[in-house]
Amino acid sequence: MASVGTAPVSPRGPLVRPLVVAVLCLLLALLVVRPVGAQEAAADLDPLVRQLADRDFAAKITAVEALGATGDTRAVPVLDAMLTGRLAVRSADGRLVITESRGSVLLLTDPLSGAEVGEADKSAVDFIAVNNRLRGVLRGTLGGLTLLSPDAGRRREAADAVFRTRDSALLPLLERAAAREHDAGVKSRMDRALAALRALAAPDPAQRIAAVTALRNLADPEVRSLLATIAAADTDANVREAAATAQRHVEQRLALWGVLGNVFQGVSLGSVLLLAAVGLAITFGVMGVINMAHGEMVMLGAYTTYVVQDLFRTYAPGAFDFSVLVAIPSAFLVTALIGILIERSIIRFLYGRPLETLLATWGLSLVLQQAVRSIFGPSNREVGNPSWMSGALDLGVLTLTYNRIWIIVFSIAVFAALMLLIRASGFGLQMRAVTQNRRMAAAMGIRTGRVDALTFGLGSGIAGMAGVALSQIDNVSPNLGQSYIIDSFMVVVFGGVGNLWGTLVGALTLGLANKFLEPYAGAVLAKILILVAIILFIQKRPRGLFALRGRAVET
Repeated sequence: MASVGTAPVSPRGPLVRPLVVAVLCLLLALLVVRPVGAQEAAADLDPLVRQLADRDFAAKITAVEALGATGDTRAVPVLDAMLTGRLAVRSADGRLVITESRGSVLLLTDPLSGAEVGEADKSAVDFIAVNNRLRGVLRGTLGGLTLLSPDAGRRREAADAVFRTRDSALLPLLERAAAREHDAGVKSRMDRALAALRALAAPDPAQRIAAVTALRNLADPEVRSLLATIAAADTDANVREAAATAQRHVEQRLALWGVLGNVFQGVSLGSVLLLAAVGLAITFGVMGVINMAHGEMVMLGAYTTYVVQDLFRTYAPGAFDFSVLVAIPSAFLVTALIGILIERSIIRFLYGRPLETLLATWGLSLVLQQAVRSIFGPSNREVGNPSWMSGALDLGVLTLTYNRIWIIVFSIAVFAALMLLIRASGFGLQMRAVTQNRRMAAAMGIRTGRVDALTFGLGSGIAGMAGVALSQIDNVSPNLGQSYIIDSFMVVVFGGVGNLWGTLVGALTLGLANKFLEPYAGAVLAKILILVAIILFIQKRPRGLFALRGRAVET
């Protein structure tokens, strides 16, 4: 029987009160323990950070390696400052600080907390000295600490740094980072670093052989050097033999990639020569004019690109990526009009006199160069690449720059458009008629003088577009055209005067020959050898690879 005046007790009452007390105690413990833990972590790092100021380089290296072994990412800014020469000791109190230039003074921050601790003149701090060995250890340690960075680019750099330093102490961290990596490009770099560390430091020869076998599939000069080191220095004969075999395999793959790289560079150079020479082939083939001012048309096209880009930078900076697309028709119109003016005012009076034409156009080239110097000055002018032409396609060993890829595409497009114009238009029909038999074409009512003027303008306009392309890969200066005029003449003569297909084949042939000879003979000697080869070839085939039948034969 219940006592009178006593409230009934809930069965959960005895459980709730201890539970609330326990939660309050846990929260209090978290509030107290967490700062203490952070302070202890900071205290653990602080002696190692202060040891970085030691005058003994061996002590500094020990401190750097110890900081890397902690795995604490707060050491990253400290080591980065040391690597870049920004870690210093304040002379007044001996405090280690990170410096940052702020005008004439240095802003000083605490290495671990990042808090500002004042300002000082450069004379008031002593910068921490770093030698080459310590610099390498710093790069490797920083690489290990940034392997788990959220930024894929930093993880990639970290994996490359670990591969180059080959510090076996970073192997556990690298294995953990590789296991959680989701980016395929970064993962391949981490796998390369893992294989390198295992090939050098694995205690079991079978593990080292497995790592060497994994490295043999990488066409990489650094991997080749690593395998050469293992083949010469490993203590196990089987490992040495496996490394030597892998080294030969890597060298074969590198040779193949080298051939592909030379092919790309040769096609790239050939496309540039094609753009520079195809206009010359047209004027030379139709009119028989040796135009020594053709290179200056290329130069004027490049300066037109500069002017167009300057206008975009001033009035429409947000649309700068479209500047090249506007510069192409602009350069064509400017140089085509100048070409028509030259033909009507000078060339038309010199037909049939090749020596006088050569001298007149050579003198005209000097006049145009000096005019550009007077207007724009003698120094190089900056022409930028739009975003879609910047950067490169990285294939590992081979890097294909986007500007050269687009120039190859552009040269093919210009050549196709020119062939379509010649084959499928009335003007092209008249041009071919004048090329094959000028007198008969005139007798049939074709105005040969008008065809000559428009042809010269077309050739000059194409040269101007070549200048737009060259401005993306070469310096824009008054001498730009002179670098390509001789090569353009060689392309035209080698391919066959007036034959566009011959110009295409000649440009690609000379471009590829140049790039395959340069590694062995050098740039200058390669050009000399090609010139001698063309002279000998012309002795056998005076009319080039593809002889043009028509007026040249009749006269």
